[in-house]
Amino acid sequence: MKLSDFRYNLPKTSIAKHPASKRDHSKMMVLNKEKQTIDTKKFVDILDFMEKGDTLVINETKVIQARLFGKKERTNAKIEVFLLRELNKDEAIWDVIVDPARKVRIGNRIYFNDKLWCEVIDNTTSRGRTVRFNQPGNIFKAVEKIGLTPLPPYIKRDPVPEDKDDYQTVFAKVDGAVAAPTAGLHFTTELMDKIKKKGVKIAPVLLHIGLGTFRPVEVEDLTKHKMDSEFFEIYPESAETINKTITSKGKVFVVGTSCTRALESSVTAEGFVKPNRGWTDKFIFPPYEFKIADALITNFHAPESTLIMLASAFAGYDFLMKAYKKAMKDGYRFLSYGDAMLII
Repeated sequence: MKLSDFRYNLPKTSIAKHPASKRDHSKMMVLNKEKQTIDTKKFVDILDFMEKGDTLVINETKVIQARLFGKKERTNAKIEVFLLRELNKDEAIWDVIVDPARKVRIGNRIYFNDKLWCEVIDNTTSRGRTVRFNQPGNIFKAVEKIGLTPLPPYIKRDPVPEDKDDYQTVFAKVDGAVAAPTAGLHFTTELMDKIKKKGVKIAPVLLHIGLGTFRPVEVEDLTKHKMDSEFFEIYPESAETINKTITSKGKVFVVGTSCTRALESSVTAEGFVKPNRGWTDKFIFPPYEFKIADALITNFHAPESTLIMLASAFAGYDFLMKAYKKAMKDGYRFLSYGDAMLII
């Protein structure tokens, strides 16, 4: 398939700027691959599609308050520092993006308050820098107080205090993402309790979503596109839960493209999940044979994004594009704060 196959016109009015007032009451489009049917439900109705013995795989990554604003030493020039990934926890070394980049050179210090500053120790790209913070250990606690929520670039507004909770899943635990696993934003603690009471097992995995999730694909030949590497972990107990479900012919419901990529990065020759941790740059686009997921919970994604490519590989290209046309016509809300899709 080609990049242009995933081009469609997304009006700005279809992009959700704020989440639904009740997370689990957003609309949910249900695509049945076998019957080729498309239905509209509320997200809370997802419970009706699950049975005792099924497993729900969730990503427990936590979005960090990645947007920091500081002042350069001596000149007091205002500099934005966007945290990308932690390289060395003990030495507090990070990859970041700086803006304006032309003012930030190796050796410069950027002060955020009277306690926290960082020093630039290397250049990585035109806007990328490697920095060392002055507080070794847990930088996450320090930036939690002074940073801003890293809303996606297509949400054209400044973050507000509510975004700190809105742009975070209820099962977020492990600091490290700079973008939310958006399919997970539809769940509430009440809905999770109901799912567990129904006898559905919960299998947490981890994939820290990076800015690469928003990076445009720039090659028409998709086989030449390379994904950014992201850290992931499949816990032994979660692998065991998923494998038992596969063996007992239960269904594995996977929440989001990030979980799907983590699972597909750690499959045995027999078609089971193996415990694993490391970095993945797995790129999934049609045609692709999924090894683990029986059902995919996702959102409505941007044109030409790697996310819509994965969803179309799961649903079938023609079926998914038909669903997107219907979603546009029926007023579904698109992208991170938008409505949900369940593909079964």
